[in-house]
Amino acid sequence: MDNLFFFTPLCAVLALVFALVLTFKIFKEDEGSDRMKEIASAVREGANAYLKRQFGSVAVFFFIVFIILLILVKKGLLEPLVPYAFLTGGIFSGLSGFFGMKIATNSSARTANVCQTSLNKGLRLAFSSGAVMGFTVVGLGLLSLTGWYYLLDWYYTDHAPEGISKLAAITNTMLCVGMGASFMALFARVGGGIFTKAADVGADLVGKVEAGIPEDDPRNPATIADNVGDNVGDVAGMGADLFESYIGSIVATSVLGVAAGLGVNGFVVPAVLASIGILASMFGSF
Repeated sequence: MDNLFFFTPLCAVLALVFALVLTFKIFKEDEGSDRMKEIASAVREGANAYLKRQFGSVAVFFFIVFIILLILVKKGLLEPLVPYAFLTGGIFSGLSGFFGMKIATNSSARTANVCQTSLNKGLRLAFSSGAVMGFTVVGLGLLSLTGWYYLLDWYYTDHAPEGISKLAAITNTMLCVGMGASFMALFARVGGGIFTKAADVGADLVGKVEAGIPEDDPRNPATIADNVGDNVGDVAGMGADLFESYIGSIVATSVLGVAAGLGVNGFVVPAVLASIGILASMFGSF
């Protein structure tokens, strides 16, 4: 079974290429009228500003935790590559949410414009935009896990761990990839959710209650903030959350397989099954 592990990074790259193809397909569509482009541009600008501020704040916490982990490594309490695994998990989790938000903010106006002529085409365009984030999440997830496996396998060949097997040391380090992803997902999901709800309530109070403007009317500036919140919370936050859940489930299953005495086969099977799932999802997207 371990001979099939090479299949996993191939499927991960294939998922990212498929997401890129869907992205080009989406960008071929027109955004519509000047007014539609103006509103879409405002939402994109707000979402980018929020993520820039959020990632800047989260980077400070990641740096602090990274330094703490390095100190623990120096004291011999952790494996040497644990801090870097933690950092990698957070970066890939953030990238998953970022790419998902970029495609969402660029496809919304295009979907609305296409729906004016064909609801079926609009549905397929919206589905494709969602599929981009889905395939990006699984592609980055499997690529990071397989990359770390090959790196750790090479590292522990020359630096044998003390007191535990080589495979156990690999799984212990890879668990920290999931920890880093969870750390990023926490900030992205909770921070984005707070922003979303604050903008939603503010838009309702100012628009409907005070000014008598209908809900989701672009004349209300808070409506733009509400749409920004939907993107940063329900798309960027969701992307980071899904990445964390995806790699967390794979690594946890692999750890259980190794702990059960199944060796390399117990480690490899979850990743291979996830790779098969990517191929099935590609087939189903057509």
